[in-house]
Amino acid sequence: MRTDLIRKTVLTAAGVAATAGGIAGPALAAHAAPTHQGTTASVQTDRKSHGERELNVRYQAQPNFYYCGPAATRNALSVQGKDIDVDAMAKEMGTTEDGTNSINDITPVLNKETGKKNAYRSVEIRDSKADRKQTDKLRTDIVRTIDDGRAVVANIAGTTTDTDGTTHSFEGGHYISVVGYTNGGNTVTIADSANPDQASYRISVDNLADWIATRGYSAAS
Repeated sequence: MRTDLIRKTVLTAAGVAATAGGIAGPALAAHAAPTHQGTTASVQTDRKSHGERELNVRYQAQPNFYYCGPAATRNALSVQGKDIDVDAMAKEMGTTEDGTNSINDITPVLNKETGKKNAYRSVEIRDSKADRKQTDKLRTDIVRTIDDGRAVVANIAGTTTDTDGTTHSFEGGHYISVVGYTNGGNTVTIADSANPDQASYRISVDNLADWIATRGYSAAS
């Protein structure tokens, strides 16, 4: 039973195997074997115009099925020009083969590496589905954080569909980075460490809020 963001993100092979829908095969392959270690790419270049901004991500795929927390944090910090070893971050976060416990284990690392004690804060979406107020707050938090030149890290679970109609399913839980927005924040850009073939995609902020529901995200204070 999912409760709140304190619940563990379980990314065991069994959890990934339980993924529903046509994405199950590729998702299992991406998580179950560290085939993408060292895979790097630039998701997009930093640009800003009216109602949109995309940060420059020095993308790297996660090296194994349970490092999504450290990998998402590493990708998020890369927009600030930082390159922190994922093993070191995993140790700080207490990451094990059961994953990283919650967004509360991500936020202190973001603050430490950003160099400001309260640069980031954890925000919960406790309900099973985000309401309008929670979605509006998420949009505001994403725009403010990205306009400050930083990325958001989110703990998600379940299945969502991006703006191209592609399904992304992580029934056991996952961490992603939010590195851009368009349309005033109504659409957001994701950097996803799970699979370099789907390193970057866009989803509506409404879908993202529901994806985060029962968990939480880390954004600018």
